[in-house]
Amino acid sequence: MNVNQVHVGTLGGHSALEIALGAKMQGLKAVVVCQKGREKTYTEYYADLFDEVILVDKFRDLTTKAVIKKLQALNTVMVQSRYFWVYCDHEAIEKNFPVPIFGRRGLVKREERNVPRNQYYLMDKAGIRRPKIYQDPRKINRLVLVKAAEATRTYERAFFLATSYKDYQNQALQLIKEGRITKSGLKQAVIEEFILGVSVNFNFFYSPLKKRLELLGTDTRRATNINGLVNLPANEQLEILKYLRPQYVEAGHMAVTVKESVLEQAFTSGEKLVKVLQQEFPPGIIGPFALQTIYVPGPPKEDLVTFDLSLRMPGSPGIIATPYSNYLFGRPVSLGERIAMEIRTAIEGNKLELVVS
Repeated sequence: MNVNQVHVGTLGGHSALEIALGAKMQGLKAVVVCQKGREKTYTEYYADLFDEVILVDKFRDLTTKAVIKKLQALNTVMVQSRYFWVYCDHEAIEKNFPVPIFGRRGLVKREERNVPRNQYYLMDKAGIRRPKIYQDPRKINRLVLVKAAEATRTYERAFFLATSYKDYQNQALQLIKEGRITKSGLKQAVIEEFILGVSVNFNFFYSPLKKRLELLGTDTRRATNINGLVNLPANEQLEILKYLRPQYVEAGHMAVTVKESVLEQAFTSGEKLVKVLQQEFPPGIIGPFALQTIYVPGPPKEDLVTFDLSLRMPGSPGIIATPYSNYLFGRPVSLGERIAMEIRTAIEGNKLELVVS
């Protein structure tokens, strides 16, 4: 396959701009599959990033024969983001989507909490510290964070704190009355020990070509309306809380840095996860993934507590502002470009099968 014939593909959302720019910087072409009514960012405002645009009625039409035929004609290598798995049919992508996907197809399902060998299983097997999980709300005996699917956007989560079973019941009932969550969503909720610290997402890239784990950047999440609330003086927060309930809807991410003394622990956790994934789901992780952590002060000592795994492209283009990719490549390299670098190197070395599924 000739490099000039390949298109790097993505759905129109999440990290599509970063993926397309990365492809361009490596001399590759880009194709985006856009949902009608949500396409102007890609067809007008940043149209120069894309060589081809495929419009569909719904994102789930990605797996229709007509779209597959177009992608195949363009020699597309698709890059999976969260949109890929939120809006499309998982089974159809795994079994009926004959288009190469960069990375391990279907591995992202392990992010779900209600599947076998899920992210908690993987973290435990890798020896990565995580919050304690309560399977039975009646056993709540400390401050916990409850994560339940939102009623309307079931792919997003509503959060609330509780200190006892009674408190849990009261908080949950109020959210159900407000229409924020449902009873069925509550049954599937994750109840985890509340961890207080600063959040840091470690965004890694594993290269099967180099057999190397790379840290490309670190970031933290911005959420509305909670970030607006905590920026106010305490007395104003208390007054506002009489009328409004905090929400944790993702608004974006900010680049952050960490102390150099933290890096070795983060890398060690990343290396352990890579090894476990290779054992459990061969050939394992290919390309980007993230450890979403809380950096805690102790006692007994400073530590990283991982509360979430992201086993695909993160939606955080700002991490290019951190210095970590510069340390590796002598210049800033985004995850989008790093993916394109791996694809290009694989094609030129006739090893594309090592990076796609």
